[in-house]
Amino acid sequence: QVQLVESGGGLVQAGGSLRLSCAASGNIFSITVMGWYRQAPGKQRELVARITSSGSTNYVDSVKGRFTISRDNAKNTVYLQMNSLKPEDTAVYYCKLWQRLDDYWGQGTQVTVSS
Repeated sequence: QVQLVESGGGLVQAGGSLRLSCAASGNIFSITVMGWYRQAPGKQRELVARITSSGSTNYVDSVKGRFTISRDNAKNTVYLQMNSLKPEDTAVYYCKLWQRLDDYWGQGTQVTVSS
């Protein structure tokens, strides 16, 4: 079993920055993919960014150039640095970990961007 604990959400003005963290614990293998999803009210959950254990990344187009995903494999932690935040980035952000045939979700952290 794997547990994911997110932190770092909050309220910020447009143009500001936040950094989300997600620490994984439990039965974690060396080769994993970690990522961040978000879900705004009334919308489907969407993949924001993900990163492999070797450091390859991909992003949804709407956050390219503003968000950066990174990870510390020794700490089994993934980060999402969010800059130049916009009101449309407001959502609950969820951490996800994929390994082998399984995937795991965090509980979510609220990010609210005021205009």
